[in-house]
Amino acid sequence: MKVALEGKRALVTGAAQGIGEAIAKTLAANGARVAFTDVNGELAKQTAAKVDGAIAVTMDITKKESIDHGVADVVKQLGGIDILINNAGVNTAKHRVNIDKFPLEEWQRIVDVDLTGTYLVTQAVSNVMIGQGTGGRIVNIASSLGIVPVRLQCAFIAAKGGLVHMTKGTAIELGPHNILVNCVAPGSTLTEGTKGLYYGENASERERAERLLSHVPLGRPGTCEEMAHGVLFFCAPESGYITGQIMAVDGGWTAGGFFRDF
Repeated sequence: MKVALEGKRALVTGAAQGIGEAIAKTLAANGARVAFTDVNGELAKQTAAKVDGAIAVTMDITKKESIDHGVADVVKQLGGIDILINNAGVNTAKHRVNIDKFPLEEWQRIVDVDLTGTYLVTQAVSNVMIGQGTGGRIVNIASSLGIVPVRLQCAFIAAKGGLVHMTKGTAIELGPHNILVNCVAPGSTLTEGTKGLYYGENASERERAERLLSHVPLGRPGTCEEMAHGVLFFCAPESGYITGQIMAVDGGWTAGGFFRDF
């Protein structure tokens, strides 16, 4: 998929690796100048160095001061921001327990990044876009679990479900400024992290992954590049009348594949 993003300036959070890296590289490959931002500034720098014209900025989205400084740095280096991809997010592997046993500190950690952090970045960047007066695109990365909840992940599904509705509300509020706000909701995705946990030859949760994939109509995890192309669609000039929408890139899981044996 190729679209014309020449002259556009993009900020991607959590861009040092995984889905965020794939998104940032895909936007750059289609002509945008991209700021790779991440709490791991050194890794973001190493990743951005592989992309012509890209910059790297350290940004901790749980801290407003870090966001304000990072956004100002991006504006200074790129001259503005036309595209924001709210990709940075976390989940828990250790605390897969019912809500009655779920630790408050783990709830707070996940919500602080996945929901509050996205709100803070959106607030900072939308002010930049409104000031520019030329519109913009914001794409939030939620999760298929923000559409269909599952057990043992109360904080993650709450944060991602909140992000789904925040996308719609923000689209209504920013529409008059021609800022389009949409959301990509990935399903299970093949990353370095999930290879070790689920999909690698010696993965610790290989049996669980097989059960999961048995409910995915396409029968496999998605790739980071497939998630990135969902984002690219929302950034394309041809998508100029689409806002407030949620695109599940999940191999059909949310279409009801998990009920196939009902």
